[in-house]
Amino acid sequence: MSTYNPPTLQKLALDALLRKDAINSSDLDHLPTVLFPPLFLEAFNGRHTEILKAMVAAWPFPCLPVGALMKTPDVEVFQAVLDGVDILLTQNVSPRIRKLQVLDLRDVHQEFWDVCAGRKDEVCSAKTGNEKHVAKHIPRYALRQRLKVVTDLSLGFRLQHQIYLLKWAQQRKQSLRLCCLKMKICHFSVESIREILNIFQPNYIEELEIYTKQVLSFLGCFAPCFGQMRNLRKFHLREIRSRNSVGGVLRFADVKNCAAKFLSQFSKLNYLQHFCMNGDFFPSDNMKQLFRCLKSPLESLSMTVCQLSKSDLKQMSECQRLHQLKHLHFDGVVFPKSCPKSLRILLENVSDTLQTLQLENCRMNDSQLNVRLPALGQCSQLTSVNFYENDFSTAVMEDLLQCMANQSKLIVEHYPAPLECYDHEGYLILHRFSQLCRNLMDTLMARRQPQTITFATKTCRYCRSRCIYDKETRLCRCWQ
Repeated sequence: MSTYNPPTLQKLALDALLRKDAINSSDLDHLPTVLFPPLFLEAFNGRHTEILKAMVAAWPFPCLPVGALMKTPDVEVFQAVLDGVDILLTQNVSPRIRKLQVLDLRDVHQEFWDVCAGRKDEVCSAKTGNEKHVAKHIPRYALRQRLKVVTDLSLGFRLQHQIYLLKWAQQRKQSLRLCCLKMKICHFSVESIREILNIFQPNYIEELEIYTKQVLSFLGCFAPCFGQMRNLRKFHLREIRSRNSVGGVLRFADVKNCAAKFLSQFSKLNYLQHFCMNGDFFPSDNMKQLFRCLKSPLESLSMTVCQLSKSDLKQMSECQRLHQLKHLHFDGVVFPKSCPKSLRILLENVSDTLQTLQLENCRMNDSQLNVRLPALGQCSQLTSVNFYENDFSTAVMEDLLQCMANQSKLIVEHYPAPLECYDHEGYLILHRFSQLCRNLMDTLMARRQPQTITFATKTCRYCRSRCIYDKETRLCRCWQ
């Protein structure tokens, strides 16, 4: 026998309001504050644009986190929200007593709507901790008098609603302030970027990702824009490689000039904590300028397929702004064999703070690892290490595992299969791989019980995957 669950009085009241398709100010004057969020949710999901406009204008909380609802941007609904802001701005209400201070278009504060929709055992009201929780993450500059519209921008991705927002904000610069906290740029012209940065202050940007095919020619022109982002915390630079992309050939002097022009801007970034670079952007000997220009201690440094000269590495090992690193990741970075001690010095300097270390595909050999083993043994805070795609013999692998045996905080460990697993042509000898990795695993387990540990072959030249040993052998597709 089925159980009938009658709708709640709140649900009946919301349905009655939604059936009107439009709400006037008198309706909202008598609407309990606690009903605003659930009614807004129903109106948003049901695309009741007229109701949305009225509710934005009458929103009773300091923040309206509408971005969490826009998983798939709907231009018509988006326009209705901005039209509601226009209604609010035309009202004869002092900014000091206006309730709404921040329209947040970022995909954050989902918990606000979860609570208000009854998906958590809490109550959403004007004075609950939920409102405080939403306001807690609003930047300090967003609590001033002028209405703030906070957003993230992805230039090159799903531009329709972003173009509408930018044009709308440009026309209302005197009455509201657009704040972009996270910007992603994908192969966008510098001229267009300059126009966009004129709409809001670049120093609001805290996270920046750049994906570019033009590389240095782009970065040289972009440098003045980059230098304006004084509050940048995270910076990710990624090169897009394409068979069909054709770029102009720069003279060596122009290459050096573009690199120097861009890298010098790091001296203006007083809050940078995370730097990630995927691609060989700068000529050898130029990266040392980056380490000289850093103004704040980095928390993470990640470099993939980059060239580092002897002087680059020396400057990196001496850079005091790297002495508090928690995360150090190198992938496809081949260190010059003539200066094996530079990386060891860096590891010694970060031994009290380093938590994750990745030295993958760095083509390190036995002698290079031996120089760095004492420093590795000092890194007492390590939780994750990755040494895949390096050339270590079984004997040196045993030394590495003995060095790692005292690391009590390690959770994830990835090691390369020793060189003896391959024949003279570089092909895997499967039974030897299984046996040697089993022996190495036993060596480590004699000292401590590892949580997640794998030994892996080099990437297969045919199927591009690996054979992995983690107490049992898992084969790549070519061996299956």
